[in-house]
Amino acid sequence: MGLMNIMLFHSTYGLRPAVHAAADRLRAAGHEVRVPDIFAGHTFETVEEGLAYQQETGKEELLKRAVLAAAPYSDSRLVYAGFSFGASVAQTLALGDAKARGLLMFHGTSDIAESASVDELPVQLHVADPDPYETHDWLNSWYLQMRRTGADVEIYRYPGAGHLFTDAELPDFDQASAELAWKVAIGFLATL
Repeated sequence: MGLMNIMLFHSTYGLRPAVHAAADRLRAAGHEVRVPDIFAGHTFETVEEGLAYQQETGKEELLKRAVLAAAPYSDSRLVYAGFSFGASVAQTLALGDAKARGLLMFHGTSDIAESASVDELPVQLHVADPDPYETHDWLNSWYLQMRRTGADVEIYRYPGAGHLFTDAELPDFDQASAELAWKVAIGFLATL
């Protein structure tokens, strides 16, 4: 297993302890992990508060912050990773980085630019089933679009789990699903 350089993006709740715990889990598996704070120190108790901050700040500004956080490390062939909103950010950056080594997504996806093209980029998505933010129709369409870009995509669905089921501080938390997702994700990283 090789050491991966992972850029791990937080969810709409901001850079909370659960994200640092996830980074520690990845470090314990032998990886180097960075957790940029693209909300500039803001954390939120509800999804609505986080979404309001995102709208106020603007998608372009948040993406710019993510790009600036990743740029100094892009030569090291990053694995982009994230939770929910952070997974959509990771997806956008990975599809725009010709040197990206992989994309690890928990709880979220994003629209895919028509021009996006990658060379067999390994992608793994872990998502609740059902998930109010990631419907079956959307995920089927997303999968086909990702395949069209050239990505090598795996989707793992977790029946009965809440949206952010890996976050122990939220009502969505599902320990069995979270442990399984982490086991599969660590295995995925070992193949890159």
